[in-house]
Amino acid sequence: MDWPVLMVFFFGGLAVLLLLGLPVAFSFMLINVIGIYVFWGGLIGLEQLILSIDSSISTFVLVPVPMFILMGTVIFHSGIAYRMIDVLDEWLGQVVGRLALLAIGAGSLFATLTGVAMGSVAMLGSTLVPDMERRGYSKSMSIGPILASGSLAIMIPPSALGVILASLGQFSVGKLLVGILLPGILLAVVYAAYIVIRCLIQPNLAPAYDVEPTPIWPRINRTIHYVVPLVTIIVVVIGTIFFGIATPTEAAALGALFCFLLVAIYGKLNWEVVKKSVAAATSISVMVFIILTGSTAFSQILAFTGITVGITELALTWSEHPIFILLAMQLILLLLGMFVEQTSIVMITTPMYFPIVSTFGWDPVWFGAIMLLNLELATISPPFGLSLFVMKGIASKNTTMGDIYQAALPFVGLNLLVMAIMITVPGTVLWLPGLMK
Repeated sequence: MDWPVLMVFFFGGLAVLLLLGLPVAFSFMLINVIGIYVFWGGLIGLEQLILSIDSSISTFVLVPVPMFILMGTVIFHSGIAYRMIDVLDEWLGQVVGRLALLAIGAGSLFATLTGVAMGSVAMLGSTLVPDMERRGYSKSMSIGPILASGSLAIMIPPSALGVILASLGQFSVGKLLVGILLPGILLAVVYAAYIVIRCLIQPNLAPAYDVEPTPIWPRINRTIHYVVPLVTIIVVVIGTIFFGIATPTEAAALGALFCFLLVAIYGKLNWEVVKKSVAAATSISVMVFIILTGSTAFSQILAFTGITVGITELALTWSEHPIFILLAMQLILLLLGMFVEQTSIVMITTPMYFPIVSTFGWDPVWFGAIMLLNLELATISPPFGLSLFVMKGIASKNTTMGDIYQAALPFVGLNLLVMAIMITVPGTVLWLPGLMK
């Protein structure tokens, strides 16, 4: 049977199961069982499937995923994240578009501790949107920045999705985490610049209001007390990876330990916080790993049936214009991102994409960073970006999905701008990894 027919069978069947509402993990598993039984020798193939499931998650490089998630859940459930937002708010004072900028600043810091876009959107949205609406902010300037800031969770290290992508693509986890740092910061700066410029042009979008001045020394004291420790943890995690002091796994474990110690120092560490934090981190991690097992087996089937080779050879027929292949790959990711959850997209596309990346000699870290930015864009892409629905759930009753789509679109454009910079100037991704020891 020709590989295009097999590809239609596997991907078409997977698409049908997902559209029917079957969970991603079970969709993968059902397609895998059928495909392996039919094309891989019946019961012998099923035995191979079990071995594949075991090997896909019995790997040291995936340990950072639950550790990074645990860092975010303990900071969130202890309430420290909210104190950090209050301190940042004090520093912004009378700056134009103050609350929108606060969303970007807090989102950037919170992103480094969660790696989960929807969690960041839920926290910032429930905290800031009511205050923004009360002060007369337009929906585009209240909802849009929070959607954008939440999506930074994927692009600012440590990123759990980045670990999964590098693991599946079989390239350096540490270099990818360091490589996305500059693009992530650039994205946050572009967001902030857009907010300031637009609010200067259209002041009615974010009306100014009186802010009670805060004495400088108490403000500095609260910054040292609530912001500096969190930033220090982030610097330690990224720095130990960058300088080769620790592997990503060791750095993630160190970060999780420091987060628990920090919560204990604040006097917030109790059984309730520990229980909620561990339960939330466990739930998210198990979901990710179950999907991962199905995807690994799926990629093996694609290789065994010749689909991977066929797709690679097809790409080579266009080898005179590799930029068009790169853009086509990103367009597919963007379209998938409107309908499918990010982790699932990584599982589906990585087995097809990275053989092509290797064939064309592209740097996998560079391509992986661009792919992550595209997946970050997917969280806020109409009509079905998951963060859009999270925002609908926490926004005021008079907020329609049309309002949310309209607020998200300018930030979708800003994402595409940064992606273009990453494609045309690879050094934005590869400079820092090139300095690693």
